[in-house]
Amino acid sequence: MDNGLQSRGVHPAGDESLVILQSLLCLLREKNLLSRADIEELTDRVAVRAAQAERDPLPCCVEATQGAAREMARIGEYVGHRYGGKHRRLG
Repeated sequence: MDNGLQSRGVHPAGDESLVILQSLLCLLREKNLLSRADIEELTDRVAVRAAQAERDPLPCCVEATQGAAREMARIGEYVGHRYGGKHRRLG
């Protein structure tokens, strides 16, 4: 739902940051500065923060944290398919 804003060239706040962060994660993975396991761990941390938003020491809108968790999962899936790598070891 963009209320006609995107069609007039006005984008929701944070879109620019999202593009930069997505690109940064991909670049870091390309250069092997982040492993697939690192991205999986980051995805889990974002999900935990979203699940515990009401107790978060760095308060943020609950909807934003849930959206961040969904976006991080999407990025993790993309980066995993695009660049591969080993999954982290569990246990």
